[in-house]
Amino acid sequence: MQVEIWSDVVCPWCYIGKRRLETALEKFPHRDQVEVVWRSFQLDPSVPEGETHPTLPALAAKYGASEDAMRANMAQVEQVAAGEGLEYHLADGVSGNTLRAHELLHLAAEHGLRNELKERLLHAHFEEGRSVFDVDSLVALGAEVGLDETEAREALGDRRYLAAVHQDAATAQALGATGVPFFVVDRTYGAAGAQPAELLLQILERAWTDANPHLTELARSGSSHSTVPAAEGCTDDSCAVQ
Repeated sequence: MQVEIWSDVVCPWCYIGKRRLETALEKFPHRDQVEVVWRSFQLDPSVPEGETHPTLPALAAKYGASEDAMRANMAQVEQVAAGEGLEYHLADGVSGNTLRAHELLHLAAEHGLRNELKERLLHAHFEEGRSVFDVDSLVALGAEVGLDETEAREALGDRRYLAAVHQDAATAQALGATGVPFFVVDRTYGAAGAQPAELLLQILERAWTDANPHLTELARSGSSHSTVPAAEGCTDDSCAVQ
């Protein structure tokens, strides 16, 4: 069974959603047969590469809110993150173009390190305040999870994974994604936003039942689970696409 997640490394709800998926998988009896695949998606690809800016004033301006109001909103998200064991510092954050970060994730995938790099980039951005935007920072973070620095620098220089990143984004749009994180199980069931672990577990169970009807019937204990389409049960716990 394959679980694809479209997300960005600067999306606070994406890190929360990652933790909730991990919680769901811990409770899923067939977790050893689940392949988790991280897909690329940029929240705001219009940001020029190489430029960074403080997140707080930019979001306040975007939504027409005061910085105090946006700071309070960020504090609420930080509380949700804390409930998942994450320590955010959103008001002090910096934003930029994440295209190269996604390119590096594709390189990591070829070496079986995409999950490790995804976690490292999210942790670096949200909990350590480290840059995930420039080549030097990305190469250093990649090396921390086992990528070869020379190969990483060459890949980011010749942009060999640029088309793959764009293809991920195009697929997400074709599947109807309007925000991230966006979870898709076996290209059949979906959930948008950082859904509760319980809902994600229901989706996993439903997908397993449909893929293994005979095994499920043999193991049936009298209880059943159901799920909802991606458009239902969704909350505001996602980052809107630009």
